[in-house]
Amino acid sequence: MSHVGLDELRSFLVVAELQNVSRAAAVLNLSQPALSRTIRRLEQAYGVELFDRPNRRLRLNQYGRALVTRIEAALRELAQAEDDIATLRGPRNGTVDLAFLHSFGTWLVPDLLGEYVHIDTRTRFVLHQDSADEVATRAADGRADLILTSPRPRDPLLSWVPLRDEPLALATGAGHPLGDRPQVELMDVLHERFIAMPGEFGLRQTTDALFAARGVHMNVVLESAEIATIKALVGSGLGVAIVPGGPTAPAVAGVTLIPLSDEDAFRTIGLSWHLDRRLPAAASRFRGWILSRSQPKNPSDVGLPPSSPADDERTVTDHD
Repeated sequence: MSHVGLDELRSFLVVAELQNVSRAAAVLNLSQPALSRTIRRLEQAYGVELFDRPNRRLRLNQYGRALVTRIEAALRELAQAEDDIATLRGPRNGTVDLAFLHSFGTWLVPDLLGEYVHIDTRTRFVLHQDSADEVATRAADGRADLILTSPRPRDPLLSWVPLRDEPLALATGAGHPLGDRPQVELMDVLHERFIAMPGEFGLRQTTDALFAARGVHMNVVLESAEIATIKALVGSGLGVAIVPGGPTAPAVAGVTLIPLSDEDAFRTIGLSWHLDRRLPAAASRFRGWILSRSQPKNPSDVGLPPSSPADDERTVTDHD
């Protein structure tokens, strides 16, 4: 088999995610013919077609899916090797630009940095709190080395390692008819008046997806960028809200958190970084420490969003 370069494999990942050469070329800042030639070279190198092409459309086939899984695993190993080398080189100093969601600022980030300071006392952290869309933009344009976010970033050039699932709960005010229930299903509250975050925030995106999966839109009557403010509005009887419901969720007087019993009622928190940008040594060490304490569920959790049966069959018009 002829030599296959890492850049070619990364380009293939982007095409595999978007299943459209034109859009992938724009993301990668390549010409469409050059990217088409890259895919053809890969197919020649492996001796199989990686995409089915019905009616000039691209659809990732079984060979392509197998290659995606292996590339993602290989990229994870390469990232770990970079972290190992950074640790061996030392000295243990430098700066990490870390961006994260507002709601992680009261528990997740302090917990992580509180543990890490006992391992590495010389690394300096510059912290940025913002919406999911903004922290993803920071990682994409180089203003952040690493981001802690939810849900998984949409940018195919951002790698992703899930760290933990956080359950969601329904926040209700005093006297709400559901307030005395030990748990509740989303189907019971689909037509409530909701207080939610704006659309660029990860929790809103996760909640919108939950409602869309049930064929309805959330009836949002108020929006706020702060979970504490949302809970206070709930406590004033202005509506209900879906908020993080884990043991770290701070209590608010007059507000009851009722666990959601639906299997998909959670948000996945993950660590992300740019595929094509080498991390500074300090950020690489910090990433390695996080990955060592929070192993992903399976190697293919790095890189592209997980596929579903519907994804496997989807087709996107391509004009290469």
